[in-house]
Amino acid sequence: MTNISKSPFTNEIEQAEPPCKFSMPHFTFFKWDEDLKRHLKHYRNAIILYRSNNDLMCKIFATTLQGKVQDWFYTLLPQSIWSFDKFSLVFTKEHSSYCSIKKKFYHLFNVKKDPNESLPDYVKRFKVKKEKIVGCNDSIAKATFQK
Repeated sequence: MTNISKSPFTNEIEQAEPPCKFSMPHFTFFKWDEDLKRHLKHYRNAIILYRSNNDLMCKIFATTLQGKVQDWFYTLLPQSIWSFDKFSLVFTKEHSSYCSIKKKFYHLFNVKKDPNESLPDYVKRFKVKKEKIVGCNDSIAKATFQK
C-alpha cells in the first residue's frame, strides 16, 4: 500500500487488473525531446481496443515514458491522476514546448549554406529540414534548394 500512495494515479487505477487475455500492443517510447502529439496519436491508435478502459489507458501510457519524462511522471502529486483525459492534459501541458511546429515550404528559403559548410553537409541539413515539412513536394524543394 505504501507504493500505491506515492503513485500519481488514484488507488482505483493502481489496483486495476488488465482484462482477461489482454495482450500488450507494441508502443514506441516517449523521450523528452520527441513530438508529443505524434506519441499520443501512436498510443491511442495502438490501444484502440481498450479505449473504454480508463485504468488500463493510464497504466499502459505510463509505461511508454522514458528517461526524464518518466522522472517527471513520479514528481506528480500522489493520487492526482484519476483519468486518462487528466493524464494526457497534464502530460500535454508539461511537454507542449516539444510539439512540432507545422512549417510551410517557404521555410526552406531560410536554409542557407554556411561559408564553412561542405556541400554534402548542407544537402543533408536541407533534407532534414525538408522532411519536417508536411506535404512538401520535390519540385518545391528543388526550387528552394537552387535558390
